[in-house]
Formats: sequence, structure tokens, C-alpha cells
Amino acid sequence: MCGRYTLTVSGRVLAELFELGATPEITPRYNIAPTQRVPVVRADPRTGREWAEVRWGLVPHWAKEASIGARMINARSETVAEKPAFRNAVRRRRCLIPADGFYEWQRVGQAKVPHYIHFRDHRPFAFAGLWERWQPAGEEPLETCAILTTRPNPVLEPIHDRMPVILPREQHQLWLGPGELSAEQLEQLLAPHPPDPMEAYAVSTRVNTPGHDDPGCVERAAAVPPP
Repeated sequence: MCGRYTLTVSGRVLAELFELGATPEITPRYNIAPTQRVPVVRADPRTGREWAEVRWGLVPHWAKEASIGARMINARSETVAEKPAFRNAVRRRRCLIPADGFYEWQRVGQAKVPHYIHFRDHRPFAFAGLWERWQPAGEEPLETCAILTTRPNPVLEPIHDRMPVILPREQHQLWLGPGELSAEQLEQLLAPHPPDPMEAYAVSTRVNTPGHDDPGCVERAAAVPPP
């Protein structure tokens, strides 16, 4: 799964990567957690692409309560087209979720050791995401999102059995396009990212607490517990 990630680069860099008409205002975030507000990039028929903020944890349009979103932070790419919570969104409401790194936890003996995974050149990238709009009777609509996951590449395999789907820039437009994607297209888009430009290293358990949101979260751990 993907349960925490970072977004620390400037709005100018993100505007260039995502081909936005305006530069978004960004505060560096080192420990983005489920149920928090997060930025997404999605198609807009007027401007081409829209930068929006939604809540992380997808609430299907048919949900009775918003609390279901806390269990819907990720969508498995292998079953996303069939699952009732995600199948409409993967057809019509796909988005890009900007990030520049993410965390996964490796079981080492009785401990779970957090690792930070990013590109060696520190460049930002996009998770493949889905978004939904939930409209409870008599209340304001709530927009939410989920991150798609896939099998791990060789960098992630020793750490965790899943990784988030990272879309190369040349695939952004296809993912954001208005048409429904074929099974073959989904299989190609939602594959593990090649491992060569990526690295992973252990960090302290400081990241386990969402209230810790500072550069200390991504610092290399002094030691890793023995197995």
C-alpha cells in the first residue's frame, strides 16, 4: 500500500511538470497522511488541466457516510476496474497526484521499519489517482481521492509487496484523457515503475506520527533493528 508520501518541491517546478496554466502555491510537506487535504491534477474542459485540493481517502458516490474514505486510500490496479468503489472513477475521474517521495514499512523481526523511496535526482512525479465527488443530502459536496498500487519493482520488493503506480510524464495525458481506457491500456499504465532511477533507505519511526511534518522525517536512520 501507500500510506504516507512527501511533496516538497516548488510550485514553479510542479507547474512545468504538469503543464499548468498557473503556478500553484505550495507549502513543503514531509509526511502527508490519509484523510488530509492533498493536491491533485485533473482534466478541465475549459483550461485543459486543473490543480485542485481534495481529501485523501476515496468516498464513493453511493456511500452513506464519509468515514468509509479512511479505508479507501489505495486502489489495487489488478481489480480497480471491477470493484464497486472504484470502477466508475477509473472510467471517468482519473487524476494525477503530485509527489516527490513516499514511505513503506518493512517488517524486521518484531519491528516495522519505515523506508523512504524517491528518485535519486529528487525530481517530482505523479501517482496514478482516482477522484470522486460525494454529495450527501443537504450538505456541501466532498471531493476525495485514492492512489493506485501495483506489484513492487526490485527496489521495493525487499521492503513491501505493493508500491504506488508512478506515471511517467509521457503517460499523463492518456491517463487524464476523457475516454474509457481499455484493459490493455490499464495493464500497461499501471505497471511497476522501472527501478533504475529509484532508491530506498530506512528512516526513523518519527514518520509514524502524522503530526511530525518536517525534514527530519526523510533523514536516513542511524541504525536498522536486527531481524
